[in-house]
Parts: sequence; C-alpha cells; structure tokens
Amino acid sequence: MRVLEISEFDTHALRRAVLRDGDPDRSVTFPEDSHSGAFHLGVSDADQVIIAVSTWIPRPCTEIPQSDAIQLRGMATSAHLQGTGVGGLMFEAGVSRCTAAGFDLLWARARDTALGFYARHGCSVIGSGFIEAETGLPHHIVVRHLITAAGT
Repeated sequence: MRVLEISEFDTHALRRAVLRDGDPDRSVTFPEDSHSGAFHLGVSDADQVIIAVSTWIPRPCTEIPQSDAIQLRGMATSAHLQGTGVGGLMFEAGVSRCTAAGFDLLWARARDTALGFYARHGCSVIGSGFIEAETGLPHHIVVRHLITAAGT
C-alpha cells in the first residue's frame, strides 16, 4: 500500500460508497475541495486501486481560534478494509505533512462511530455532540495538537 496525493475527483467514488451509502443522488463534492492550500490524500493497493481517501483544508477551528489549524474532511476507507490500518496509515501521513507545513492543530467533525479511530490516533473530543445536517448522523469535534518543527 502507498499513500499518495490525489485529485479531488479521485475522492468521489469512495466518498459516495462510504460516506453517502452509495446513493448516486447525494453530493460528494465539498466547496473547500479546491480551496488554496487544500490537498487530498489516498491510499492505493498493489493494483493501483484507491482504497482510502481524505481531504485536508487549512481552516480555523472555531473552538480553538488562536491556532494555525487544518481540517480533515471526507475521510473514507473501503468498507472491506476498515479496521485493518489503512485509514490510520493515511491519517498519520497527513499528520506528518501538516506538521511539516507548520500547522499546530488538526481538527475534524467526526462521526460518533469513528471516535475510537480518532482516539487511537491521538485525538481528543471537544465540546458537545451534534447531528450533522448533511448526513443526519451524530458527530463530535475532534482535535489533535501537532508538534511543529520548531517544537511548539
């Protein structure tokens, strides 16, 4: 398996399958997909098939406004590979890239069903839970403080 930068369009198939229950009528594009500084990571298998995707967007976290933050959005791993470490591989590669770029906070609006994953990868839940309007599912804000090259 290999983590690589992909296009926003390369994220769509897995976003639809995993995050939109395969519904062809639900949107899989995010307004931030092409924002300045945004990037998309994927994991490809031995057959060069994309098996996990994520989008990383420089954006303030309203709960911790004084930070230089980046938001993780649209993280999805092929259903048959969830729980195998593929998502963690991609997550940690993204964290490394964000840390090297000088971000000091990673945050996400995480589905409650994924909170265990985020906890295993050094994230903490902050604030109260909420129902995400787009999905109708319970979510929480999760954050991970990053250690920059300067050691802060």
